[in-house]
Amino acid sequence: MLKLASFLIHGIQPLLVPICFVAAWSVLILFAWSLWSAARDGITTAKQMHQIPCANCQFFTDNYRLKCTVHPSTANTAEAINCLDYQPKTNPMLY
Repeated sequence: MLKLASFLIHGIQPLLVPICFVAAWSVLILFAWSLWSAARDGITTAKQMHQIPCANCQFFTDNYRLKCTVHPSTANTAEAINCLDYQPKTNPMLY
């Protein structure tokens, strides 16, 4: 049994360096790819969230209990992007 294990270890040993080399570079490439994907998805989400007009609406209360007096369930969500009841603040210094 010991001779068989020794034979397998000596037989695999020349292949270990190329296998480890390919495995290490594969891990690094997958890590870089996942970072790139996360950054790309984050930028896409940020662009979509910046289209939400709630903060500049006169019905937005800036209160965590009641964010919007007209549509409290959709305030500050992606559903509020094309809100039909959006009214820009007339004087933002008053709010």
